[in-house]
Amino acid sequence: MKLRPLLLAAFLAAAPVTVLVPTAQAEPAVYTGRFSNTALQGYDPVAYFTDGQPVKGSKEFSTEYKGATFQFASAANRDAFLADPAAYAPQYGGYCAWAMADGKYAKGDAKYWKIVDGKLYLNYNAGIQKKWNADIPGFIEKADTQWQDLQE
Repeated sequence: MKLRPLLLAAFLAAAPVTVLVPTAQAEPAVYTGRFSNTALQGYDPVAYFTDGQPVKGSKEFSTEYKGATFQFASAANRDAFLADPAAYAPQYGGYCAWAMADGKYAKGDAKYWKIVDGKLYLNYNAGIQKKWNADIPGFIEKADTQWQDLQE
């Protein structure tokens, strides 16, 4: 064995071992995905209430809320959101309402949604939404408690 690799091996064997453990971090207050800062996958949160369906927003009409960028289809929708963001923002920060009932963070998909008692809820996918639909009041009650506990 050559001297340089031997010295390197000896140094590494004698060096203290440092284990890097990632620190636990809370999930962001609003779900945006890993590579974006855009909430609701760019859909307009006000449109769910006014149009009764998901409508893509525009970067031209956007605002920041709880660390995420929300996009809107019009200046009027953006202004309505700014006047009362809590009325339009998805519950549980846009995370899946069904998963939140179990105290887990899972992505909410803007295409799987429901307005219940004037609040917007998202689900992970069609299959999860079907499960959530089986007991919406029960899941909301559990999710509200879990969300509050996770935010503390």
